[in-house]
Amino acid sequence: MELPTSLQQQNKRRTATLQQCLIAGGMAGTAVDTVLFPLDTIKTRLQSPAGFNASGGFRGIFSGLLPAVVGSAPGAAAFFVTYEYVKAVAQTWRPHGAQDPAVHMLAASLGEVSACVVRVPTEVVKQRLQANQYASTADAVRAIIRHEGVLGFYRGYLSTVLREIPFTCVQFPLYEYFKRYAAYRRRQATPDPLDAALCGSVSGGIAAAVTTPLDVIKTRVMLATRAGSATPYVGVIATFRDILRNEGPKALFRGIGPRTLWISVGGFIFLGAYEKAKTVLVDRFGGAHDE
Repeated sequence: MELPTSLQQQNKRRTATLQQCLIAGGMAGTAVDTVLFPLDTIKTRLQSPAGFNASGGFRGIFSGLLPAVVGSAPGAAAFFVTYEYVKAVAQTWRPHGAQDPAVHMLAASLGEVSACVVRVPTEVVKQRLQANQYASTADAVRAIIRHEGVLGFYRGYLSTVLREIPFTCVQFPLYEYFKRYAAYRRRQATPDPLDAALCGSVSGGIAAAVTTPLDVIKTRVMLATRAGSATPYVGVIATFRDILRNEGPKALFRGIGPRTLWISVGGFIFLGAYEKAKTVLVDRFGGAHDE
């Protein structure tokens, strides 16, 4: 799917700078995490070992919103800056390097590793509030420091990375392919933000469904706490084995409906908002390759 040379040149002139990607990513991350927070809470409670009702049911579905908002912008910004930078470096290696699915996988994987450094601490606090383990953000932070130390905020970092890398390796090659196809069909250099949003929704939904078992494991590890030894989940492999032994394979797909819906809608908002914000910033302030 090659566009005419004139459109390829137009596409090059409208490339966003890394600073613009950082701002656009931060805006997109905050928007999606705020709007879809109730669905995330329901998914977390369905996956909790205590069960949906014991974790709060439909009550207090905005519990944990504060840490989620705090981590949204820097986490998303870190991801997109890394992602776009790796694609830009690949473009210098060969003309069509930025269109290579392997590059998209590598860029997304490195983006998730950097984003999780910021995201995981707020995710730990958020999920424990969502599961009704603490009454407030301050209580959760104090309890984690007292019982687990600073490293307690990174409980589940490995399981989060192990979930996010397969997820992004599915989502972003599909997303980039769908975007190129949408632009090709419209004879444009880049897709419209609405087309990008639809591409993000479809690719995100597919990736969400196939990586749900990894998400269940990640949730169980993050909800584990040393205080009172509430759960036996101490690591990725141990958690996987424990779920299979005590609950069966079906438990690995708990929350697949809310997760797929959440990420499908979230992909529409997140990647649509990201592409729209980039377009506005480039139109307003110029891009990295303006001539």
